[in-house]
Amino acid sequence: MRIDLVPDFFTVIQSVDPVAAYRRYFETYRRILEPYWRNYVVDPESPHFADVVRGAVHADRHDLRAMLDRVDTAALARETTARCAALLEMDSEADTIIMVGVGAANAGELVAGGHGMAFVCLEHFTGIANPGSRGLGLDPELIPLWLAHEIAHVVRYTSPTSRSCMRELVAEAGGDYSYWDTGHQAPLREHLVNEGLAVETARAVSPGHADWEYFGYHRRQYSRIRELAPVIARHVAPQLDAAGLGLRLRYLSGGTSENARRLDRIVIPERAGYYLGSRMVRNAIAERGFPWAIRASADALCASGDAGAITA
Repeated sequence: MRIDLVPDFFTVIQSVDPVAAYRRYFETYRRILEPYWRNYVVDPESPHFADVVRGAVHADRHDLRAMLDRVDTAALARETTARCAALLEMDSEADTIIMVGVGAANAGELVAGGHGMAFVCLEHFTGIANPGSRGLGLDPELIPLWLAHEIAHVVRYTSPTSRSCMRELVAEAGGDYSYWDTGHQAPLREHLVNEGLAVETARAVSPGHADWEYFGYHRRQYSRIRELAPVIARHVAPQLDAAGLGLRLRYLSGGTSENARRLDRIVIPERAGYYLGSRMVRNAIAERGFPWAIRASADALCASGDAGAITA
């Protein structure tokens, strides 16, 4: 199902008391917004919730309005979902959500009560960086790329035929995915192939972008990661079966400190694991296809693909 929360958000910011209106909006769409906040912003029960809401509802949205006047974001979401459904042979229900966030993640995956959701936050795709809304200024033509990336995660986590560790962990948690709780239980190997599969899905669904854009990198960052890939791979190899949130943060998260990303004397760029993960799954996808790969266990992917990529 495609869900468009943008009109309701504009109703919120145009109201007499937008902070109170946002709280009502949050309650109306709690099944979506509560896991969004818990995974990508702050705990909605924390005292910081009101501060974040206040900043979001009072931000200048001229850039977003201008983008929506020229881009049919609903059509982009609809077409991307259809392409993913065909490519991945989707066999579980999932929502595709376009929304205005509060300046946190530009896109993400959610699972609540066993139901998968992939979202994009449009404040980041106006083509103009906006400090007030925390918008990143990404080109709106990247919306399909990021949405496909997140849909790939949702399929891996929720497909009844998925053999991934992530699906098992979500099931054990009562059908809920948590970036933090689920993330610290999954081994690094699973995290790497999970992101690699999402990168390659985005590449297939939305071709024609610069290579670094599929990883969410800048051009210089991409060059540096490619240069350091053999060094990073040697450090990663003995940790593949280890689990821990620190490993996910070091290799796959943005906003981490240089100390957290230090390997001996080298500080690796943020999210370098996306590049390694892509290398780990690319041959398996070519040999077995996307429907098999998106559901395969991490061990099976490495066995069927380029098992030596991570130690090159």
